Amino acid sequence: MEAVVSDVVAPEDLLKFEKKYNNELVKGAVSKDTKFEYAWCLIRSKYTDDIKKGIVLMEELVQKASKDDSRDFLFYLGVANYRLKEYEKALKYIRTLLRNEPGNKQAQDLEKLIDKALKKDGLVGMAIVGGIGVGLVGLAGLVGLAVSKGAKS
Repeated sequence: MEAVVSDVVAPEDLLKFEKKYNNELVKGAVSKDTKFEYAWCLIRSKYTDDIKKGIVLMEELVQKASKDDSRDFLFYLGVANYRLKEYEKALKYIRTLLRNEPGNKQAQDLEKLIDKALKKDGLVGMAIVGGIGVGLVGLAGLVGLAVSKGAKS
């Protein structure tokens, strides 16, 4: 699963699908397949703005999708949000997919990866808050010591 979420699109592929998407857009209608291919490339970009643009396109697709089609859209929305470290959103999409397909192994694996990242982020957050708390207590102790020494002089 790590390979799926860390896969980066080749720049020439992104350009190819962007061109195809824009050509159809100019003609007035973009096919579902073209929109998906372009969104999928954007989600695999190394640039945050591209990933966000891919999310918008994928969300448009999922809103109009049949249950079968929504599988891939929901999965890649989970991947995209994971890549942006938007773990709560990623979990929302993957759990929606798992409600429709409880046995989907790929979605189960991604859910585990997201949960692991959430726990890691939570522990890092607690460590930072804990470190700040210890620092404040230490500072208060030093101030108290300085005040008491100043009062004795």
